[in-house]
Amino acid sequence: MRVRVVGAGVVGLTSALRLAQAGHEVDVVAAAVGHGTTSSIAAALWYPYRAYPEAAVTRWSAATYRVLQGLTADPSAGVRIRRGRELFREYTPDPWWREAVPELGRVAGDRLPAGYVDGYELSVPVVDMAVHLPWLRGRLESAGVPLRAARVGDLAEAFEGADVVVNCTGLGARELVHDGTLTPVRGQVIVVAQFGLTEWFLDQTDPEQLVYVVPRGDTVLLGGTAEERDEDLRVRPGTTAAILERCRRLVPALRGADVLDHRVGLRPGRPTVRLETEVVDRGPVVHCYGHGGAGVTLSYGCAEEVAALVAGLS
Repeated sequence: MRVRVVGAGVVGLTSALRLAQAGHEVDVVAAAVGHGTTSSIAAALWYPYRAYPEAAVTRWSAATYRVLQGLTADPSAGVRIRRGRELFREYTPDPWWREAVPELGRVAGDRLPAGYVDGYELSVPVVDMAVHLPWLRGRLESAGVPLRAARVGDLAEAFEGADVVVNCTGLGARELVHDGTLTPVRGQVIVVAQFGLTEWFLDQTDPEQLVYVVPRGDTVLLGGTAEERDEDLRVRPGTTAAILERCRRLVPALRGADVLDHRVGLRPGRPTVRLETEVVDRGPVVHCYGHGGAGVTLSYGCAEEVAALVAGLS
């Protein structure tokens, strides 16, 4: 079938690739591509963050983990397995997504920084989005999938020349399909030069003022914030200073790292991920959006389900 994917973040690109691999005639159209997408700003540490429902998210996350683990064999994909720690200031049970990872241990007491009493330790994929998004576009180009930068005003426009539309517009679904359940969650991050760090760190004690330090290849990403219903895309100097202070307190070696960039993005928060087929006047629409802060973590698993839903239409 002729399938048009709307949206060129990691969810849209992985869905388009999986559909092309299934033999469909696919094209991608998006208002934002490359550095203009929310995906390009993501820390891209595999972690089911602010995404629901739990059972489906665990399934999609596990599937994505397996795909990303396989991609570590291709250096051009920008995926590494990194060991790291999530730290807590009170005793905490295993996470609800425990079954999605091969192993998860507890941080030994002598490895807990001052002020922390508990922690998880696990190895997960870390994706360098500056590398992985171009890699995905290259795979699509090789598969004969064109990508066009254009804003789609409504579903009727999206159906021009297509039998099926796959809606991967993220926060853009507020306008495209008038979904009022979507909530922007502002995230501000800092990119610093790599200084030899190989282990990631995460502290969600304050759900709005997060602490995460995620090493990629040549850079380390520092975060961050999770400010609901805040759509300001400007970099706030006060927030920058606060992020640096929180991260340096956790990883003192950051004090000598060169700051390279500051970025702000809006996560597409939603009570649950919307992954379903809807039949409208012009034909079937497969919706796949509302991944919260877990777009990368759910991408390949959701792409498989998108392909299955499209296959069920033929």
